[in-house]
Amino acid sequence: LALSSLSNTLAVNNSGRWWGIINVASSTNLLTDSKNVQLVLDPSLQLLSRKQRKLIRQNPGILHSVSSGLQTAIKECKWQFRNRRWNCPTSQGPNIFGKIVNRGCRETAFIFAITSAGVTHSVARSCSEGSIESCTCDYRRRGPGGPDWHWGGCSDNIDFGRLFGREFVDSSEKGRDLRFLMNLHNNEAGRMTVFSEMRQECKCHGMSGSCTVRTCWMRLPTFRAVGDVLKDRFDGASRVIYGNKGSNRASRVELHHLEPENPAHKPPSPHDLVYFEKSPNFCTYSGKTGTAGTAGRFCNNSSPGLDGCELLCCGRGYRTRTQRVTERCNCTFHWCCHVSCLNCTNTQVLHECL
Repeated sequence: LALSSLSNTLAVNNSGRWWGIINVASSTNLLTDSKNVQLVLDPSLQLLSRKQRKLIRQNPGILHSVSSGLQTAIKECKWQFRNRRWNCPTSQGPNIFGKIVNRGCRETAFIFAITSAGVTHSVARSCSEGSIESCTCDYRRRGPGGPDWHWGGCSDNIDFGRLFGREFVDSSEKGRDLRFLMNLHNNEAGRMTVFSEMRQECKCHGMSGSCTVRTCWMRLPTFRAVGDVLKDRFDGASRVIYGNKGSNRASRVELHHLEPENPAHKPPSPHDLVYFEKSPNFCTYSGKTGTAGTAGRFCNNSSPGLDGCELLCCGRGYRTRTQRVTERCNCTFHWCCHVSCLNCTNTQVLHECL
């Protein structure tokens, strides 16, 4: 799926208002979710492709799962980059992530990977929770497993999540150019990260709480763990160029591929994030690149890191101000049943980039 289309049609903001989906009947773009709520796509925005709408209709209940996964991905992107010059800014306009998604830089790579991972993670979890009618727990892991444990329970259905994510998210990517290959690669890297971070979880059985035998299943990682891994891969992303073997004997997949820009480097693995152009300057505002700059951002004047005032403010300096904040404190629970708190007022010192 082209990132802007996925974001605009499925994201939900904190107030619960749909971006790009409105409750007005239409004969051409009507969708019905598992709760029989009629949802239609705003015709003024990019619509989901025919294939995507078909996938939603074939999997009742999945629309809310996809939307939830995207919103989780947006929150995770903001958390991972909260102390960076580029802090994953979003807006309620036509393009949620802004012009950055039209570039081929590291930040674009992360956006595609984290949103693809968000859809896969949410769909796989929804299957095991029974929220999607067309899938359920992954029950293939059954029977003997080890000397003191066996497979059982409800494994999260990562295979369904990956398959749906690949068909739904990738379906709007068109062409055979470098941007197309980059987007598909980063989409798959996001899904692979969710898969590779799956962990075995077990429950003990035995007399008096002993653990003589265990029942085990496969559980999805927390999405924070997925975000952490993708953030590490963002820092070590591979710069690539368009590769063409130039042989009629090569398959269509082999003919067009990504190669490292530096021939001395190894080709990117399926887990790596890839990019092909330098990131814009995030220090100052630019309408052309869509960067907001760091003016007005809060910084840490005692940190030598990326969140420090010297780096975050790009050497422009900062202003310091104080503000008084009143919060509830010293809360006590009274039986039964209420909580009483005091109001505590503290003075905060804030440093703001010029």
